[in-house]
Amino acid sequence: MTDTSGDSAHLIPANARLRRSRRLWRVLFFLALAAAVLAIVGRFAMEQGGPGDRIARVSITGTIMTDPARLKILDKLAEDDAVKAVIVAINSPGGTTAGGEELYEALGALRAKKPVVAVISELGASAAYMTAIATDRIFARRLSIVGSIGVLYQHVDAGKLLNTIGVNFDKVQTGPLKAEPDFNEPMQGEVRASLQALVNDSFEWFVDIVAERRAIPRPETLALADGRIITGRQGVESKLIDAIGGEAEAITWLESDKAIVADLPVVDYFPLPAEGWFGVTRWLGQSAAEVMRSSVDGAMSLDGLVSLWQANPSM
Repeated sequence: MTDTSGDSAHLIPANARLRRSRRLWRVLFFLALAAAVLAIVGRFAMEQGGPGDRIARVSITGTIMTDPARLKILDKLAEDDAVKAVIVAINSPGGTTAGGEELYEALGALRAKKPVVAVISELGASAAYMTAIATDRIFARRLSIVGSIGVLYQHVDAGKLLNTIGVNFDKVQTGPLKAEPDFNEPMQGEVRASLQALVNDSFEWFVDIVAERRAIPRPETLALADGRIITGRQGVESKLIDAIGGEAEAITWLESDKAIVADLPVVDYFPLPAEGWFGVTRWLGQSAAEVMRSSVDGAMSLDGLVSLWQANPSM
């Protein structure tokens, strides 16, 4: 019979070390988990705004559309005495004309109550530029992309493709312009004229507010409103942008020109995750959702008129 007492004697301390190691890793895991939870809770508490005066940050990113939740937050900011100023952080190619109009009107009402400044990072074009001009002052990077003043209506004519594969499309309609243009024929005649009138009406309003807010004579505004994009530096030269800079320069301007107390904390107010622990889940998934959405978020998914530079910019 083989004597295994010696082996057992060696296994006892090895097992003890293994148990201690497992306990240590469990403790470290729970400490790390607790730290993560505290960090997330702290982040939510900060975003909700603690006591004391502050500057609010509202971020406008991606494709702009109407948003009741965003509108509600802007209305609350106007009435919050603890919020001394608002920074509108913009990184967007634009979006629907209705979404841009909503932001323009809401920020105009907010501007009447307290200082509002726009900071454009990579991109602030079309409806995003419409948003920026609603503020008291616009900052952009030297090489930011701005402008693209204009409105468009996109249509895909798949008539030749349908004819090639032998598909015939027909319909019954109450009038010649109902549900037009059709995807199996080009825009022409009365249909094109009606859509051009629609685009022109929105465009005239866009040009008017740019001329008014930027104090540029309308003929000069029209010359800039051919859909072109320009850099931030060119924007300063053409008076579409006020100054080169980012958030730090915007805060310095608020302190020097709007008498905002120095060193106020800047607190994010929009977008905000949902309240409670459901908000934690939403926050953890936001980055992944942005990645997934970027591949499908474009002009073709928007209904109605759009004021958009490009559908899927690299941001």
